[in-house]
Amino acid sequence: MRRFRIPRPLIAAFTALCLYPAGIGAHAAPRHPAQAAVVPDADAAIALAIKDEAGGALKHFYRERGYRPLWVEDGRIGPEAGKLIGFLSTAELDGLKPSSYDPDELAEAVDKARDGDPKDVARAELKLSAAFAKYVRDQRKPPDDIRVTYADRKLKPKKLKPEEVLRAAAFPKSFTQYVDDMEWMSDEYVRLRALMAHAVAQHLPDEEIARLALNMDRARVLPGPWTRHIVVDASSGRLWYYEAGKQIGTMKVVVGAKATQTPMLVGAIQWAIVNPYWYVPGYLARDSIARKVLGGRTLKMMHIQALTGWGPDAQVIPNAEINWNAVADGQQTIWLRQLPGPFNSMGRVKFVFPNDDGIYLHDTPERELLAKDDRHFSNGCIRLEYADKLGRWLLGKPVPKADGKPEQAFPLPVPVPVYLTYITAKETKGEVAFRPDVYGRDARAG
Repeated sequence: MRRFRIPRPLIAAFTALCLYPAGIGAHAAPRHPAQAAVVPDADAAIALAIKDEAGGALKHFYRERGYRPLWVEDGRIGPEAGKLIGFLSTAELDGLKPSSYDPDELAEAVDKARDGDPKDVARAELKLSAAFAKYVRDQRKPPDDIRVTYADRKLKPKKLKPEEVLRAAAFPKSFTQYVDDMEWMSDEYVRLRALMAHAVAQHLPDEEIARLALNMDRARVLPGPWTRHIVVDASSGRLWYYEAGKQIGTMKVVVGAKATQTPMLVGAIQWAIVNPYWYVPGYLARDSIARKVLGGRTLKMMHIQALTGWGPDAQVIPNAEINWNAVADGQQTIWLRQLPGPFNSMGRVKFVFPNDDGIYLHDTPERELLAKDDRHFSNGCIRLEYADKLGRWLLGKPVPKADGKPEQAFPLPVPVPVYLTYITAKETKGEVAFRPDVYGRDARAG
């Protein structure tokens, strides 16, 4: 992981720039027609200058948009420039070096562009875009040791090209809001970055700084709100889903217990399964179901079937033919599934994404667990507070009603990425705090 070594003399600057971002922007003119000395055809002249000055990857981006500027309005550099310079000046908070982005040189270029000369404005524009693309690329790159499994390899973060960063920034209606709110990063990352500024300003112990940095590294994997996706945090027991630049909804979830942890996992939800079976994991068949049977309960009482395997030709095995002592001792493997119904651990619907850990998002009949403050009770899967609400968003329509048949599969119109993470850092009464490290994953910080 990155090690944060933030020089103490920079604390005041970090506090001013990150805790009080409204003060940033001294390097740029405000975007307001009454305050801008508009030169006739200024933007056209700037576009011509950009065409002459742009090279490499930046040229590809600007050619696609007819050399229209991104950071300029009415012939002048907008306030987003000052915001970016503030971020670059405090890049230590991201585990990066401010000197890599030359914020002072960038500020000088922006100041020089105030005279309105198209060439000066174009040069400042291109410097801003180059610094922005490099910063976003570096900021979004996660360390190699945060132990996330990518069940869908297409979702593994890759090194971003400058034109990809700039295209994404040009897409939202408000470029100002995109930069102000750091919308290329997740809400979690932005929140944690502000906490890091506070932690440094308050001289928190190095071990807490390191733990917070580890949380930030986990959050680097998460996309910004302009990507349609779901985030599940196994530390807080909450789920959020995002689309079109904003959070669409949130809910409580029950996640894995300490012994059966919910992994840090990234995949793409592809199916809603209505009236599902619950396929009992092998360790639960051995450690739980077998011992219940030996204690006097029957499979029928638990609405469970024993099978010869998971294949389509699997046969049901009568209870009397099973050596439950051998199953309980781990000497015999048994395949068990719980029948659909109100008693089923999956509830009415489960949402499936291919992964080797057998993790689902699903409904639950055990509603009382959702009322608890600590919701680490599951066998690793995610039990949803509002499965129907999430299903409507995923499918674009209400979750279909079951007609009695088990395992009815309904494909999503478009697969939706889901990110299972573990963020223990939080803010309590304006101070940096941490939830209990239930899974022991923060122990390696420091």
